[in-house]
Amino acid sequence: MRSREYDFDFRTKARRIRAWGIGLLAGAALLWAWCAVLLLTPYEVGREPDDQYPKECESRLMTEYGTANDGLGNGDWCQNERDWPEALAVLGLSVPVSVIGVALFTSGSVTSRMSSHAEVMRDLDKTSATRNT
Repeated sequence: MRSREYDFDFRTKARRIRAWGIGLLAGAALLWAWCAVLLLTPYEVGREPDDQYPKECESRLMTEYGTANDGLGNGDWCQNERDWPEALAVLGLSVPVSVIGVALFTSGSVTSRMSSHAEVMRDLDKTSATRNT
């Protein structure tokens, strides 16, 4: 009976590890979505605080005339509002989060499945042992 309790605790820990992996993968997906919002959506820039008529800026990736990339040298305020380093930092942060999430999810899933397999094999061994006697 003690073996069953140990096996139950073992599977519970494996499921918890897998749940952490799913949580981290969800966090990485949110970071990817945030990066996509930063790069693909148009935005507005106020030249002064409480500007009533902010300047409309195109998205970083879908810009046709370079309004998001020209900069203050050309009198354009759009470049400083959404810098590339911010989007790349979000993207870079998502990489270790997703790698750790995949590792935890895989480890938890494999551990749980192997424990289930071992239990089935023990039951089959008991069944075949009782049939042979």
